[in-house]
Amino acid sequence: MQAWIATAQDVRRAEVPEPTLKGGGVLVEVLAAHLPAYTRAVVRGNRGGLPVPLVLGPSCVGRVLDVAPDVFHVEPGDLVLNTALLDAGGGDEILVGWVGLGGSGAGSARTDRMRSVWRDGVFAEKALCAKETLVKLPGAETYPEPARLAFLPWLCVAATGLHAAGAVAGRDVAVIGATGQLGGAAVLTALAEGAATVTAVGRNEDALGRLAKLDPRVRTHRLTGDRATDAAGIGPVDVAVDTLGAAPSAEATMAAYDSLRVRGTLVLVGGVREELPVPYGDLMHRRLTLRGSWMSDERTVTTAWHLVRSGVLDLSAIELLTAGLDDPAAALDLAERTTGLGFVALVP
Repeated sequence: MQAWIATAQDVRRAEVPEPTLKGGGVLVEVLAAHLPAYTRAVVRGNRGGLPVPLVLGPSCVGRVLDVAPDVFHVEPGDLVLNTALLDAGGGDEILVGWVGLGGSGAGSARTDRMRSVWRDGVFAEKALCAKETLVKLPGAETYPEPARLAFLPWLCVAATGLHAAGAVAGRDVAVIGATGQLGGAAVLTALAEGAATVTAVGRNEDALGRLAKLDPRVRTHRLTGDRATDAAGIGPVDVAVDTLGAAPSAEATMAAYDSLRVRGTLVLVGGVREELPVPYGDLMHRRLTLRGSWMSDERTVTTAWHLVRSGVLDLSAIELLTAGLDDPAAALDLAERTTGLGFVALVP
């Protein structure tokens, strides 16, 4: 079969043997996989280390072809979402075929063993997935555009972050980094879950304009770089979700903190690499909550899928671009140019 193989500094298309079923595994036909905008940075080692060589790819929508004897929650013919998250408990978590470790992020002897047993991802025609990474999507076989469902993992990560602040229905929500793909997913999810207002915060004016057209409840703020000005433009809000990537400073995140009402919540979902100068007394006296959120779980996947299946969350708002496995360099270029409500789905 055809697959993308990641090496120390590159990714290439190769012909590899089809995966062989083993205990705890599910053989999946890959229907569509999200190609994140930062994939090239992952391949080059700028987002963490990969246990290369391996088949690249963190998540996909697929059709179950076969299951090991000890797999009971899915069966051949089911459409499933592969979340890539393999959790051994006690903070030992890996993303199969991708960068990122749960807990402290430092890894352990156990995560090393997990990565050796479950190494390969899903940028391929077929994938062998650990049963724990798969969630069944009832009714997905009738969804008109399966490739759009490749965006579902990002909706689930966004929804998990929102849920960390409690129910958002009737509350004012801000999404910091809304012009990125995860931020766009958070805007869509907050709207679908009944937020009173959603403030989309970012720097790309065109992307902010597209978000403003989604719903009358969306308001926008273009970041200025001045913390006080940005805080005033963002808030006051009840919930702020930070989805920023590797930002050069924490000023935008702290502006979101400043924008919170009393008893508000700031949720960190993105990839800011800076320390946050959170003032002890202010956090205490305003009774604020600071939460971290990473990846998703089966319950949230099911919730997000129900929103999509029912039409409450309409994926037609997303610009879908597709690419095949034949030219990794061209596909990575295309992914790097996408943002906000646009994404690239790899369709083998």
